[in-house]
Amino acid sequence: MPHHLMNLRNVPDDEADDIRALFEEHEVRYYETPPSRWGISMGGFWVHDNDEAARAKVLLKAYQQQRFESQRRAYEDKLARGEIGGVWSMIRRKPVRTLAACLAILVIAGFSLLPFIRLG
Repeated sequence: MPHHLMNLRNVPDDEADDIRALFEEHEVRYYETPPSRWGISMGGFWVHDNDEAARAKVLLKAYQQQRFESQRRAYEDKLARGEIGGVWSMIRRKPVRTLAACLAILVIAGFSLLPFIRLG
């Protein structure tokens, strides 16, 4: 019976490539189903037997822990350099873009609420 190892919905390409390379390196006999174009089926990595599933899950758990730590370090580095942050950081770095986005939100909200305002 097939064992589903990992869902591929919203998985970045670099992470999926890393997992493929990990499975190839450790000779895990897996197969992959792609996510559907419309987001109905999730796609994923699969194996057929129980022993292979247990081995693959151990490898995946170790990889995901390592990826979590590296992504966390990258986030903290960017935060320390001021490359990312909250709303005020975005306003300071890209004021025109932020103002345009806020204006677009107000226009869309205005058009959406216009029928209700006129009824009152």
